[in-house]
Amino acid sequence: MHSVLLADDHPMFRQGLKALLEREGFEVSAEAQDGHEAVRLARQTNPDVAVLDIGMPLLNGIDAARQILKQNPGTQVVVLTMYEEEAYVLEALRAGIRGYVLKAQAAADLVGAIREVLRGAVYLSPGISKTVVDAYMGKSELPLDPLTDRERQVLQLIAEGKTTKEIAEILGLSVKTADSHRTRIMQKLEIHETASLVRYAVRRGFIKA
Repeated sequence: MHSVLLADDHPMFRQGLKALLEREGFEVSAEAQDGHEAVRLARQTNPDVAVLDIGMPLLNGIDAARQILKQNPGTQVVVLTMYEEEAYVLEALRAGIRGYVLKAQAAADLVGAIREVLRGAVYLSPGISKTVVDAYMGKSELPLDPLTDRERQVLQLIAEGKTTKEIAEILGLSVKTADSHRTRIMQKLEIHETASLVRYAVRRGFIKA
């Protein structure tokens, strides 16, 4: 029996997916409500598949996936999202995510997506393929993100309205270090006001609009 970690910040939606997966013979070994918890539980339970909502608080699903894939190389990742925009799809594929499922189609697509990634294939919900083809044909290529993993985490928290002190507490950093990350982010992106940082984070798919 394959084990699955489920991470979504909406308990009712998560419970529905859990019931669906258990009915199909999967074991839901852990449940998380934000990206940090998902990374921690993946380290503890080493699931065969992690199913992550992209739009989670504190740490989005794509950056959580990056950390999980680094610490659990045997785990496959499927992300759930409401969005078809290329920013989300391209960031997910670049992060090494093998399954991309639209939430509206999760009941119909998720089990198939998990089975595909377990056998080493890539699964994209119907409707996503054109986005990927257009992007790789050069019609909508997204520039590479210059930020480090830690800087992306700090950027998400800035975009969620957290203060430097709150960011330091959430990430286990000193206030000085958190402030240094903020300064480097602004320098790298050549963005010097918070509102523009938020727009960048939305455009890249780090947070929901």
